[in-house]
Amino acid sequence: MSLEKEKNVLFELMAIIVGAVVGGILFILFITYDFKSATSSNVMVESKIKENIQPVAKVELAQAVAQGAASGGKSGEEVYKAVCLTCHQAGILNSPKLGDVQTWAPRIAQGYETLVQHAIKGIRSMPAKGGNASLSDNEVASAVLYMTNSSGANFKK
Repeated sequence: MSLEKEKNVLFELMAIIVGAVVGGILFILFITYDFKSATSSNVMVESKIKENIQPVAKVELAQAVAQGAASGGKSGEEVYKAVCLTCHQAGILNSPKLGDVQTWAPRIAQGYETLVQHAIKGIRSMPAKGGNASLSDNEVASAVLYMTNSSGANFKK
């Protein structure tokens, strides 16, 4: 045999051996592959998706309302911080800023009861109860007392 033919035979033999080894490995992997793991992986993915789309928080309004009623309602400062602060701290839509004696003076001159009625029913750009309909009239009145007394008034409840 010529040297060239020997090289070709050797190359073909090597190709057959490598092919047989690779084919054998693939066959073994196919036989031992656990097709159920793909299904369990899908279950894990679905579980993770359901976990990810859960609400960030749950509001329990009934409990909060019951606590407020049991304690006689929120204080004026609590109502101010929760509802009124957004507008009355920055003076949004010409709302008087807390502590601005000059701006509050003409309003204070109208009297406490008038200011309470304006706060409960709404006036100009301010919605009724500052936009929080769940506040009681007493809580709104307490907030008015807190804001006016913090801004130059000396009202008594």
